[in-house]
Amino acid sequence: MKKIAVMILCAGLLGGVLAQPAGRAAEPSEALKLAQQLNQAFVEVAETVSESVVVVRVASKSRSQGLFGNPFGRSPFFDQLPEEFRDYFERQQREQEEPPARPRSRKPVFDGQGSGLVYREDGVILTNRHVVENADKVKIVLRDGTEHDGEVLGVDRESDIAVVKIAATGLSAAKLGDSSKTKVGEFAIAVGSPYELDYSVTVGHVSAKGRRVFTDQMMFDQDFIQTDASINPGNSGGPLVNIHGEVIGINTLIRGVNTGIGFAVPVNLAKRVADMLIEDGKVTRAWLGVSITTLREDADYRDLAVGVEDGVVVRQFVPGGPAEESDLELADVITTVDGKNVKTADELKRELRAKKAGDAVTLGLMRNGKAREVEVETGEFPDQFTAVSRLRQSERRPEQEAKAKLLGMTVQNITSDLAKRFEV
Repeated sequence: MKKIAVMILCAGLLGGVLAQPAGRAAEPSEALKLAQQLNQAFVEVAETVSESVVVVRVASKSRSQGLFGNPFGRSPFFDQLPEEFRDYFERQQREQEEPPARPRSRKPVFDGQGSGLVYREDGVILTNRHVVENADKVKIVLRDGTEHDGEVLGVDRESDIAVVKIAATGLSAAKLGDSSKTKVGEFAIAVGSPYELDYSVTVGHVSAKGRRVFTDQMMFDQDFIQTDASINPGNSGGPLVNIHGEVIGINTLIRGVNTGIGFAVPVNLAKRVADMLIEDGKVTRAWLGVSITTLREDADYRDLAVGVEDGVVVRQFVPGGPAEESDLELADVITTVDGKNVKTADELKRELRAKKAGDAVTLGLMRNGKAREVEVETGEFPDQFTAVSRLRQSERRPEQEAKAKLLGMTVQNITSDLAKRFEV
């Protein structure tokens, strides 16, 4: 009897001992708790942001709009895509178009789609220009599935931003962040309608800031946020947000297929453009009327500008531009704009974007090894083709003049008298 009692007691103790590790294993570790908290954060951000995201549908009577929201033949972005990407969308375009033998309907067909966000609760929607431009009709679909006819209030080619108005109030406006405070490496979350898969959420990081994608000749506001959050056709116009659910950019471009390289217009720039479009229906930009280059990126200027390490070199004046009548001179190396340091041409342009046409700016610069300040009253940025035309019509060779000034020389066109004098 005693043996039985001892065996039962031992079995009970053993069972208790064995049960304890099982209880401790069920308790999540600190690492797992943190992962679960992060997971919940993504869930909450996705739920909150999606309430402010809209689907933008466009229709055209004349031809199919395609997946980017407008005919590729009229899109400035299509030619910039990789060849395999262009081939894919050309096939999609051909499949969507009606056979030539069939009469075309005069009724708009909603065959293009993009994304957008609620900018204001009174029905103001923010999206990309290339999504809605050239569309005969625009429909905005809210998160609850309701559809509204959209009126395009304005578009801006330089930033690829557009504003659409719908007859609705009490909408859930997106929370806008400060893209100037966005850091490389932060989480980035994209919400949109890629390939008509509405309210898709993808997660990545901010890969870089201040990216340039196109050539200078396009006169494009190029200050993109780069992200590896998956962005595809249909995401255009949708928000890129941080872990706090704040919009830091408007998804706009991709490079290649499944490369993890996407680009968003910084929300600070998008906000400035949107506010001008809402108020005036157009965007005016401050303009100096100069051709510039980054000192460190131009070997000729870098070697000649002795004593100056960083800055922006004035290479050329646009005839009739604001700077031509100022005290600014060729070969001046601009180092500050209203007291803010500028080391690159992009940084100088970024400072000018924050100005209004007509604002006076104080440029800190180096000239012949001496620090100076010059005040220039900005003008309104002209049509891009007008600006290029002015440069080409100039009969002078100002860039050569600028380099000559750095060498301490003065140059002029040779005359017949000078040719005889120097036997050249």
